[in-house]
Amino acid sequence: MKLKDLLDRNVSEFGEYPFIYYEEKQYSNVETKRFADQIANGLHKLGVEPGDRVAVCMPNCPEVIFSYQGITRSGAVIVPIMFTLHQKEIHFIIKNCKAKVIITSSYTAENMKKALEGLDNKPVLLVADIPSGNGMTNLYDMMSSDPGNLKSVPDSSEEDTAVILYTSGTTGNPKGVLLTHKNLYSNAVNSAAHNETERGATIGVLPLAHVYGLTISNVSYITGSSVVVFSKFDPVKVFKAIEKYQVKAFSAVPAMIHAMLASEHAEHYDTSSLEWVGSGSAPLPIALLNGFQQKFKAKVLEGYGLSEAAPVVTAHNKKIAVKPGSVGIPIPGTKIKIVNSHREEVPAGEVGELIVSGDHVTPGYYQNEEETRRILVNGWLHTGDMGRVDEDGYLYIVDRKKDLIIRGGFNVYPRDIEELLNGHEQVFEAAVVGIPDERMGEEIVACVVKKAGASVTEDKLIQYCQDYLAKNKTPKMIIFAESLPRNGVGKILKTRLRESIAGSISSR
Repeated sequence: MKLKDLLDRNVSEFGEYPFIYYEEKQYSNVETKRFADQIANGLHKLGVEPGDRVAVCMPNCPEVIFSYQGITRSGAVIVPIMFTLHQKEIHFIIKNCKAKVIITSSYTAENMKKALEGLDNKPVLLVADIPSGNGMTNLYDMMSSDPGNLKSVPDSSEEDTAVILYTSGTTGNPKGVLLTHKNLYSNAVNSAAHNETERGATIGVLPLAHVYGLTISNVSYITGSSVVVFSKFDPVKVFKAIEKYQVKAFSAVPAMIHAMLASEHAEHYDTSSLEWVGSGSAPLPIALLNGFQQKFKAKVLEGYGLSEAAPVVTAHNKKIAVKPGSVGIPIPGTKIKIVNSHREEVPAGEVGELIVSGDHVTPGYYQNEEETRRILVNGWLHTGDMGRVDEDGYLYIVDRKKDLIIRGGFNVYPRDIEELLNGHEQVFEAAVVGIPDERMGEEIVACVVKKAGASVTEDKLIQYCQDYLAKNKTPKMIIFAESLPRNGVGKILKTRLRESIAGSISSR
C-alpha cells in the first residue's frame, strides 16, 4: 500500500472526524485530504515531477502532516529535515538530495535562507505562516484552489522510494536513508497491531519533521485516531490535553517522562485515562520508569528502533510483562538476531551485534553504495548496536552504535564535535563522550588537550561549538586534560575517559 492510500482509506472507512487538534484549531481528515491535494497541485505547477525531492523543515504544526500527504500525492519524495539542525548541516542535505522545493515556517525561514547560500540551483522556498515576499512564497498562496483537477500521477509501486530520511553519520556528513512506501506502511500497521492501538486521541509532541511524524500520522490513518499536535513540549499542556481528549497513550523520550514526573502541576489535571507511554530514542533509567508508573498509574513501555528500520523494531506492549532495562520484543513481521563478529547467531544471554530483517528494513542509503553494502548483508540490517536477548525473547541494548550519544532523544555523534574542536587554533586534541543524565538521558562532555601556551577557556570553546553546531549537539561541559588515555596502538580509551570525567564532575 502507498502512503496516499492510507488517508484515502481512512476517509472512506471512518467518515469525517477531527483528525488534528492544534492550539485552538482543529482539522478533519477530509480537510487534511483537501489541503494535501491542493499542495500536490501546487507542487505540479511549480514543476515538481514524480521522483523529485521536496523537503519539509519546521517545528510541529498541521502543515507538516498536510505537506507529507501533498508531496506523496504529487509523486515526489518526502525529505524530512530536523528544524534544530545547523545551517551547514541543512545545506549539505539540500545539496545532496537536490531538493526542488522546501516547505518551512517563520521559525526556520531565515536559517533556511542562509543554508541555501552557495547552491547552484536553489529550491523554491515555501513558508506556512508568513506572507509571500523576500524570496519566499506563502504555502497557501501556492496551493491550488481546485483540487478536483489534481494532475494524474503515473502509477507507482509500493517498492518505490517514499522518503529520504537523513541521519547523522560518523564521517560528519548525514546519510540519506531510503524508505519505501512498503517500509513505512508495514512498520505502521505492525506497530499498531503490536500495541493493539485503539481508536482515540494521541499526542504528537516528538518532532513531526522526522520519521516519527510519518509513523504517528500513518498509524492514525490506519486506526481512525486523532493527533493533538504541540510545537514544543510543555508538561502542563500535555496534562491538559490528556484530560480534555481522554488520551490513553502517546510516545515520548525519557527527558519528557522525567519532566512530567517532576512537574508539580500534574495533580491539577485528571490524567486517569492514560494507560501507557511509549519511550524510545534513549535508555530509560529504571528509577524513572518506576517513579512515573507509581505517580500516574500508567505503564512506560520502552522500545527500540532506528531510521533504517522505518523505525520500530521492538517494543513492550500492554499484554506482556514489562522488564525494566529491556526494550521489549520484536513487533510482528520483524526478525532479530544477535550475532558475533563472524555473523553467527549467539545463544540467549550473550552480547553481540543486533541485526534485523523485515519488510520495514531500508533498501539502502541514497547515492551511497558503500555504506549500503556495509549495513545490508544477506537481507539483514546490521545495526551496529550491541545487545542481548533473554530466554523470553526480550531485547536488551547494551551499547548504542559504539560511541553514539543520545541526548534528549536525539542522536549526537562525537566525531562531528571532535572534528570541530580539533580545528580550533588553540586545541591540540579533543575527545567527546556522553555521560548519564537523569533529565536528558545523556549529556555531552568534551575532554580537551590545549596546545602549548594556549589560553582558551571553557566558555569560549562552548561558544565556538555553538557557532557551528545545533544547540543540542553543543557540549555542556569542557574538561581540560594534559593528555588523553590510550591503548597500546594509540586508540583513545573512551570507557576510561568517561570514568575519569565522572570523577572530575563529582569533584567540581
